[in-house]
Amino acid sequence: MKSFDVAIIGSGPSGASAAFELAKSGISTVIIEKEILPRYKTCGGGLVFRGRKNMPFDISSVVEKEFFEVDTYFAKTDLKFTTNRDQPIVSMIMRDAFDHLIVEKAKENGVTLLQNHKVLDISFGEIQTIHTSEGDVQAKFIIAGDGALSPVAKITGWQETRNIIPALEYEVEVPAADFERLSKNVRFDVDAIPLGYGWCFPKKNHLSIGVGVFVKTKQKIDLKKYYADYLKTLGITEIINEEAHGFVIPVSPRTDTFVQKNVFLIGDAAGFADPIVAEGISNAILSGVLAAQSIIESKLDGVLASKLYHEKLENSILPEIRTGVVLSKFFYEKRALRNLFLKKYGQLLANAMTEVFMGERTYPKDYKATIRRKIKEVIF
Repeated sequence: MKSFDVAIIGSGPSGASAAFELAKSGISTVIIEKEILPRYKTCGGGLVFRGRKNMPFDISSVVEKEFFEVDTYFAKTDLKFTTNRDQPIVSMIMRDAFDHLIVEKAKENGVTLLQNHKVLDISFGEIQTIHTSEGDVQAKFIIAGDGALSPVAKITGWQETRNIIPALEYEVEVPAADFERLSKNVRFDVDAIPLGYGWCFPKKNHLSIGVGVFVKTKQKIDLKKYYADYLKTLGITEIINEEAHGFVIPVSPRTDTFVQKNVFLIGDAAGFADPIVAEGISNAILSGVLAAQSIIESKLDGVLASKLYHEKLENSILPEIRTGVVLSKFFYEKRALRNLFLKKYGQLLANAMTEVFMGERTYPKDYKATIRRKIKEVIF
């Protein structure tokens, strides 16, 4: 039976980054992946600069396009805001190539990759035994980077406390004239769908176009209908080829814990996507690194590693996400008030969001007082 210090379930950015970090410190690590790499992964593929600048190696070989300008539109209004930076605000990647690159870098550091190994169950104890479709693997620690639905979290015993929202994305080939017109900038269209936005992300030879709902609602929203409407907004009347991918995104973190039975949750399994824009890659990578560092610093002590991980999350990702959850409700649910606010402070807000994307600032801790003060200025 194969045995390791740490088994990482899932080869996405969070899991592969954790593996890379662990291997640098000489900790025996295995990545267990149910697919054969490289594999397609549904994702907008927009890596914001705060995530890219923290990568421990050059990723330019898998970057399809870089965008130094972002346009944000608000449906049924004349509001439009553009922000610019000298560094790429958003780098466009395809997840098959991006994830594979990180895995290969981890393998260069000594990480073992077990592909085509689907996790079936886990026997917990001093040493965990992971039962896969291709045999058993043992490890003291498990890092679960197995995505929004996280079978490992369910097997371990976590109850669902995240807010999980639906999204629909198409990889779209359009005529050359439309591609030329739409491939100049990254574009967001807030309210292209109720309680959410539409996006148009240009890749090397096609567009990734999607719609997502980012606030929990009991109302059933027809994603396909709003996607079709969004194509009209973009001025697309002819499609050469398109491929649909439905998926879900957790836009709030788990509310109980992120470690049980020496199982550490990272990325979407933990609920670390940005609640306002649902960008998840940068926090996925960061959480993977934090989990790895906690295990390294604890010298493989499970209790200490759990304590360190929660402390690191409280000092980095969690305050930002909790603030984002509240701001997201205001942004998407208070539409009339938000638009009134944006007419006076829209460019200021767009610049602030870009600073968050760039890693130059976080969401303000005094956001409630700030919003109240600004709203009073707008109304009175």
